[in-house]
Amino acid sequence: MRSRTPKVLHELCGRPMVLWPVSAALQAGAGRVVVVDSPARALEQVLPQDVELAVQARPDGTGGATVAAMAELDGQGGAQLDAGAPIVILSGDVPLVSVQAITALLEAHNAAGAAATVASTILEDPSGYGRVVRDSSGAVERVVETREHGDSTQAEREIREVNTGIFVFNAGALRQALPRLSTDNAQGELYLPQVLDLLRGDGATVAAHVVHDERLVLGVNDRAALARVRRLAQAGIHERHMQAGVGIVDPEATVIDVDVEIGQDTVIEPFTTIRGATRIGRDCTVRHSYLVDCVLEDGVSVGPFGYLRPGTILRKGSRVGTFVEIKNSDVGPGARVPHLSYIGDADVGEGTNLGAATITANYDGKAKHRTTVGRGVRTGVDTTLVAPVSVGDDAYTGAGSVITDDVPPGALGIARERQRNVEGFAQRRDGSG
Repeated sequence: MRSRTPKVLHELCGRPMVLWPVSAALQAGAGRVVVVDSPARALEQVLPQDVELAVQARPDGTGGATVAAMAELDGQGGAQLDAGAPIVILSGDVPLVSVQAITALLEAHNAAGAAATVASTILEDPSGYGRVVRDSSGAVERVVETREHGDSTQAEREIREVNTGIFVFNAGALRQALPRLSTDNAQGELYLPQVLDLLRGDGATVAAHVVHDERLVLGVNDRAALARVRRLAQAGIHERHMQAGVGIVDPEATVIDVDVEIGQDTVIEPFTTIRGATRIGRDCTVRHSYLVDCVLEDGVSVGPFGYLRPGTILRKGSRVGTFVEIKNSDVGPGARVPHLSYIGDADVGEGTNLGAATITANYDGKAKHRTTVGRGVRTGVDTTLVAPVSVGDDAYTGAGSVITDDVPPGALGIARERQRNVEGFAQRRDGSG
């Protein structure tokens, strides 16, 4: 990845890459989920509370990672897993594996009565993937790595059926095979696929389950591959929302993170980006805007060119217009912020209309302060509300006012110097007078 950030912590549609397979495993009903990390424990900060962490002491390959995971699984409470318990092994850099794919793999494993089942797929260009070698009967003979020429033959590299890095093992079979792994390969690592060779040597059944949708098992080894996977992930997110009744006018010109929630009959117009844990209700319209970790209740309209930052709540039927930025504010039902305004750290009451270029001056250079605007308020254009300040229900402000003191309910607040006209100024300025 050419990055200081660990590969599986790179973001994919609003979620670290590693959390995609973790989420799929949890949704598939895994009793326990163990994630293997390096001694730096960089992944610990992003894992859900019910996911366990195992540390791989040194980078000695996928086999070494599995040894660390098994130690965690068998070590908890001093009791080993039942020998027949299925262990699904996923890769943190194969993020698009689905719940359905995991379930189908388990079903194939059980149907075959296998000690191990490898998920494979057929690729037009299998470069960089381990190849699945089958015997004359079609059973899996072994999986060979191809990253180094010393690991495989030319004939093996021409095989198009590849190992996806996804396996199911019976716990007992895996437990017995792991101590016998060898580093006798070009990279001097413990390769997990060697377990398949060992199990076949023991007379156990090793099966392969072909995943026909190769998109589900695409790996990420660099930023170009991450971009390809992101396009597929984004297309899936759009499809899910549209099937649920959301109108996305131009999916190719729209970005929506995986954890975003959108209600029926809401329309997302082109060039909109919706990030984080944003929640949008029903019958909303979002036009050419950028939304991050905010909440839009039913019937809200945003944009074009709106920017809703974290902590923003737009209550039912409220409207945010053109070139408006809102941050950490609660905009009441039916309220309007039509255009050219910045509203930060504010509470805006029901039915209020904030005139063009209304600004909340929420920062005094040391601390943020909150502004309270009541119900039914009408601010004149180019009003600045210097927090902390409040404007009472049904109050008004005069255009061009800088409001530094509270405005009582029903009052008109005007804070500007009286206009003074200097007659003949132009002639005196250029000397013609």
